[in-house]
Amino acid sequence: MLAREEYIEQSYLFRTLGERMLDGVATQEALKSLGHEILATTKLPLAIDYLVSDLKLTGTIAPAMRQLNHYFTAFQTFVITEAEDEEGRFDLRTALVILEREARYLAEGGTPEGLFLYRFECLSRNRLDYMRGLLATADDDIFNADWTDWIIMVSRQVGLVDLADLIYIRSEELLRRQKGRASFHTYDATQNEEYLATQKNTVLFGEKEGRIAWANRGKDPLYLFAALQRQLGYPVVPKPKRQQPQAESPALMTRRIDRLELRVKLLEEEAKDGIDLSQFDPKNQSSKQHPEE
Repeated sequence: MLAREEYIEQSYLFRTLGERMLDGVATQEALKSLGHEILATTKLPLAIDYLVSDLKLTGTIAPAMRQLNHYFTAFQTFVITEAEDEEGRFDLRTALVILEREARYLAEGGTPEGLFLYRFECLSRNRLDYMRGLLATADDDIFNADWTDWIIMVSRQVGLVDLADLIYIRSEELLRRQKGRASFHTYDATQNEEYLATQKNTVLFGEKEGRIAWANRGKDPLYLFAALQRQLGYPVVPKPKRQQPQAESPALMTRRIDRLELRVKLLEEEAKDGIDLSQFDPKNQSSKQHPEE
């Protein structure tokens, strides 16, 4: 985990880089100027210098971020790698928005629960690779050993088991219900207490998250994400923009205007003396184009 000021400067970097890319500024030039704007007491200017130098050689940012794995997380590198993939459809500006909101969330004191759900929703909405994305998520210092083991398990079970069920079985809501059942069975209370004592070490989500997961079992996962986002307060995941129909090119518009002018001209000739069909004769056109022949 980095210091709070590092996350604040990272958030500014990703947000401003995306804005200048929209203005048509080259990535290399934008990074150079941002290197002078970032707070000098942080380590980010040194990282930017390395990114710029590697960008000149490879034309990409992800390999340099992978080399700086002590500063940039594996998930940040994964997101940029997916955005720079020429065969993919993941936009680089969307990737920068994802990283900007994540850095701002961590600067405000983000929790492991919120960070995991934010990253999982990013993978889901942008149709990124779950296996590699979750493995990159697990390789983060904010998650302890129990979290890491559970995230790796989720990467193998996603698509087979409902995410709401995976959250519910690791929540305090499950323990509360089991404890209530144990109170009605006194003959089995000792075993249940021992079971609860062992399960307390592996609880990852609170009672509130467990109730939300229980209520959304078998439903659209987007409802689960929306409810958890409202309750936990993690950043809103940027949604991919719907593809708009492409506007007509200027050349096509010019051809259409020429056709309309020709039709208007024919209508005017027909209204006056009739249309002169000789102008459409190929022989007359060839003689006009080559008077010497």
